[in-house]
Amino acid sequence: MATAQTDTGRSNQKKRTRTAIVDAARALIGGGGEVTMPEVARAALVSEATAYRYFPDLPSLIGEALAGVWPDPVDALAPVAGSRDPVERVAFACEFLLRGTLARQGGVRAMMAATIVRPDAENMRLGVRFGLIDHALSPLAATLGVTDPDAFTQLKRSLAVVVAADALFTLTDQCGLTPDEAITSAVRTATTLTEAAVRTAAEG
Repeated sequence: MATAQTDTGRSNQKKRTRTAIVDAARALIGGGGEVTMPEVARAALVSEATAYRYFPDLPSLIGEALAGVWPDPVDALAPVAGSRDPVERVAFACEFLLRGTLARQGGVRAMMAATIVRPDAENMRLGVRFGLIDHALSPLAATLGVTDPDAFTQLKRSLAVVVAADALFTLTDQCGLTPDEAITSAVRTATTLTEAAVRTAAEG
């Protein structure tokens, strides 16, 4: 009996420690600053070695910390749910993703850095943009998606390049744009791509 209680106590302590580490990572990500394992451990009041016992690397920790933070595509696009205009929907989805990325950029940048040095960690990156793009383009599924499925697929691929953290950081870090300017530029490109596809669907 005593052994069972001891095992339960240890199990509960492990859960609390894991939760503390994940919560600390979420708080740092939400703060928008740099996210590192030492900083997470410090915020969680555990040693860095302890943090690594629960999470083998930073990407796995960030992946768990970000899981559930982003709303699903239906909820995310709720403000444009009544619109059947794919251009309006894509513009909203693009701005939603990029502003969300800015708010969590410490964690996003850390995850991106990890996938550069560790290509095998690529599947740890959250595919939030793909769900948003699919849902934003749903009005085109029955038109362009039927008449020219290849063009529809290419539109999704093109938008995946623009509606992305990589594009945002290229515009801010390398092109010198402010975050607002970068988002405006990305939204303009995304809508231009979608408008061209809408014209193709209409002509078809």
